Amino acid sequence: MDQQSSVPRPVPARPTFRTWAVWIVALSAYLVGVMHRTSFGVAGLEAADRFGAAPAVLSGFVVLQLLVYASLQIPVGALLDRFGARRLVVVGALTMAAGQLMLALATGLPLAIAARVLVGTGDALTFISVLSVVNAWFPPRRVPVLTQLTGLLGQLGQVLSALPLAALLYGPGWTPAFLSAAALGVFVAVAVLAVVRDRPPGAPVPPPAPAPREVLAGVAAAWREPGTRLGLWTHMGTQFSGTVFALLWGVPYLVAGQGFSSGEASALLTILVGVGIVAGPLFGEFTARHPLRRSWLVLAVIVVTAGAWTAVLAVPPPAPRWMLVALMVVLALGGPGSLVGFDYARTFNPRNRQGTAVGIVNIGGFVASLLVAFAVGVVLGLSAGGYTPEAFRVAWTVQYAVWGFALVAVLVARRRARRKLATEGVVVPPLREVLARRRR
Repeated sequence: MDQQSSVPRPVPARPTFRTWAVWIVALSAYLVGVMHRTSFGVAGLEAADRFGAAPAVLSGFVVLQLLVYASLQIPVGALLDRFGARRLVVVGALTMAAGQLMLALATGLPLAIAARVLVGTGDALTFISVLSVVNAWFPPRRVPVLTQLTGLLGQLGQVLSALPLAALLYGPGWTPAFLSAAALGVFVAVAVLAVVRDRPPGAPVPPPAPAPREVLAGVAAAWREPGTRLGLWTHMGTQFSGTVFALLWGVPYLVAGQGFSSGEASALLTILVGVGIVAGPLFGEFTARHPLRRSWLVLAVIVVTAGAWTAVLAVPPPAPRWMLVALMVVLALGGPGSLVGFDYARTFNPRNRQGTAVGIVNIGGFVASLLVAFAVGVVLGLSAGGYTPEAFRVAWTVQYAVWGFALVAVLVARRRARRKLATEGVVVPPLREVLARRRR
């Protein structure tokens, strides 16, 4: 139990050794959670053989996992306020481990589907709980950068699935690979239980958890906040393309659609992580220094991602390798871009409903991801040849509908958020005026 002094102490301006230790262990739980989340992406073709799954059925695995994840975000926000981050991260890690254990032993579709439901449930409990640890243990000025670092370093879990897990999958086989993933999940659960605490020693005790009626009122209040909706559409427009690629269709696309070997395709996915780790702190620092210009960063990520895909899809397959590497670099920017949405939730909402607001924001990208993942599978299933280069070329075009919707939604929500800021005395000058002042 956390020790408390009689006089609450503020979070230190400089993080202590214990602060970093808590963060590293919490981050490790999220990292392993990302490995669980993306493990099915490197096993897509093997799963199709093992379970006799058609493309639409295969996409259904991930769609169901993402549906569970997205639908639980708001309830998890309420659970976070009631039980604290430490308990939720531990339960999430153990739930995902149970799902991977079940998948390791599964030989038929029903058990495999249940396994991915467990993975989605545990995954839903993890990320916003780890963000709560960041908000509690670090001073506000450092939170944007630490949020970016948490989100991006956590994506190293994709490396665990793309390299060691894939090596086990293609070597010893399906069961040893997923048993190893389950064991790693249990290990991080024990580490979190031993090290992580909900808040620093001496920090003020949070108020009692609200009653169910108050929770619903808080959800409604968070949704009415234009900044929350701006965060939701930000997360939706920036995150989904890289998520769908890493989670399910990237390796099959590179192998069957672009002529890569399974090992080459898995290795290429690591670019998503490496570039994201470099870009994340830069995005976080920009967000901290220019909070009134965050939306321009978001809009740029959406436009550049759509442009990169347009270039790749315009070339008859196989596309040049350098172009696919460039696509990976651009897709890697979606993760840091989506984390700007959480910064909107944090700065536009009072502390007592930030968990709920973050939960709402986190729905956006994953709802878009499940819709696109399913749509790609449907288009591939309708193709006479199945996993062919031309079928993939057509299937990826379903992304443009989401990009178009997200661009319009971000612009509308930004206008409303700025109107509210103006009523509070914060006027956002047009960008051309800002640039003109700097030239003088």
